[in-house]
Amino acid sequence: MRLLEGKPIALRIKEEIRKRVEELRVRPVLASIQVGDNPGAETYVKSQRKSAESLGIEYRFYKLSQDTKEQELIDAIKGLNEDKAINGIILQMPLPEQIDYKKMSNFISPHKDAEGMHPLNMGKIVFGKAKILPCTAAAVMELLRETGIDLYGKEVVVVGHSEIVGKPLSLLLLERFATVTVCHIGTSQAGRLQEHIEKAEVLVVAVGKACLIKGNLIKQGAVVIDVGINRINGKIVGDVEFSEAAKRASWITPVPGGVGPLTVIMLMRNVVEAAALQYSNLIL
Repeated sequence: MRLLEGKPIALRIKEEIRKRVEELRVRPVLASIQVGDNPGAETYVKSQRKSAESLGIEYRFYKLSQDTKEQELIDAIKGLNEDKAINGIILQMPLPEQIDYKKMSNFISPHKDAEGMHPLNMGKIVFGKAKILPCTAAAVMELLRETGIDLYGKEVVVVGHSEIVGKPLSLLLLERFATVTVCHIGTSQAGRLQEHIEKAEVLVVAVGKACLIKGNLIKQGAVVIDVGINRINGKIVGDVEFSEAAKRASWITPVPGGVGPLTVIMLMRNVVEAAALQYSNLIL
């Protein structure tokens, strides 16, 4: 078994991003919007700011009150869309209950969509034309690239079908001619989750339920990417039972330390890509 850690990959990609920033000769700017107070969001903001500044990206933070109405947030987003100095926009999660994230993400310009979640950018994945990718899905693809595995024809099972990970990731895998099975709650309720996991040559789990996948189900020699982050008794664990899975996997991501270190870097790569396209007057 080989541990598939995200940090060494992130350090390499950081160097690539720094070079691109230098080539731009204009400092890219990322605008971050947070609505209300949330310790988790604030921790992520600190991580984003630190990463951005280390790469030569300017990080502008905008904080709105907890009782902000949807229209007020839409107006703030539109203002940033129109500001030519801004290259990327990210809306921090979670949002207060009165605000619908999916609705709000539609108002961010697809040309400044740092998270790659705008319907236009998501749709371009279908045609293999996307320049801006959802950060976590892109992080998983970087981890798979690191293993050197040829995905052509491989049995890849993705557990979880969220818009953030499962759906875009399945399309990215199909672009590499993998044989992709996407499992979800319907698969589980039908009693068929185990049979899919047992055949997986590559298994990606992104559900958010601690140790959902038992290690003894992992196919011998499989590559296991665990996207889940769960807190149990003060410890952070993934969606896969790590100790048992590690006995069977050829590669496996640790939690923490696997996908996590790459997600912020993918965000920064998106910002630089967006800036490059804007400065060259190209359309995403």
